[in-house]
Amino acid sequence: MKVLDLMGIPAPEKEKITALPNVQVESTDYLAQHGLADITVIFGWNKQAAALLPENTSVRFVQSFSAGVDYFPLTTLQSKNILLANTSGIHAQPIAESVLAYILAFARGVAASAQRTPADFWASDDLRASVFTLPGKTALIYGTGHIGRAIAEVLAQQGMTVNGISHHGEPVAPFATVGRDSDSLALAKAADVIVNIMPLTAETHHFFNDAFFNDLTGAPLFINVGRGPSVDTKALVAALHNGQLGGAALDVFEQEPLPADSPLWQAPHLLMTPHISGAFAGIYAAAADILYHNLVQFVQDGTLAENQVDLQQGY
Repeated sequence: MKVLDLMGIPAPEKEKITALPNVQVESTDYLAQHGLADITVIFGWNKQAAALLPENTSVRFVQSFSAGVDYFPLTTLQSKNILLANTSGIHAQPIAESVLAYILAFARGVAASAQRTPADFWASDDLRASVFTLPGKTALIYGTGHIGRAIAEVLAQQGMTVNGISHHGEPVAPFATVGRDSDSLALAKAADVIVNIMPLTAETHHFFNDAFFNDLTGAPLFINVGRGPSVDTKALVAALHNGQLGGAALDVFEQEPLPADSPLWQAPHLLMTPHISGAFAGIYAAAADILYHNLVQFVQDGTLAENQVDLQQGY
């Protein structure tokens, strides 16, 4: 069984994988020379693999390097009975810490101070009046999976009340309340902080749009660490300009890299990071460890041990 490594499996994990019965790891050079011929498993993804997949008959399992899988050809995978697994869970702690950092940057005046000029840097009275602490504040997290729960736990530790929104609306710890996507308006209106970590599907594309922001009444802080296209950029910019949002932090965008002419660069009260909230030292080893556990199971009976994606649902 040949495993095509498109990400760069660290040496210790590669040694474990190649110790499995009849498992051989091939590098990206193999893809350039032979395409997907005789490849059974793919770790990672790129445009060449996507182009070759429709005509390939040997690939049976793809291990994503990411939690989100909206960029995969899910229909093709489903029609060819190819299993797909993601790395949901490994990004939870770093993203939770990033969300806390974004909130604290606004709460403690760090974001506002960074945008000041020498002329007004020491005009601190207005800034003193706007800073706040987290105990007693309410957060609403769209997405109650691994990452959403990790964010909820971190925020709850700061004394915040944390509510959640999910497709099913089922209660889950540590959320105080969990509502459905379709009836989240009341919870959104009561939130001081709104965080998006939903997967990208047809239903969540531009979920955060003019209608959503227009219904807000408390000028909350909005944070997107989910998928860029779930937010209508023009609507977000308008909400920042007209005060429907007190501020926003974005780690993901509709178009990446963000174009130089994007209106986001000039939007007020906006903190941006270049899609790094899930990054951490050791991420390649953590992702390869999920691949290893899935390979152990796949070698035995053709199924996966963890993180299998529902291709119909898209997550």
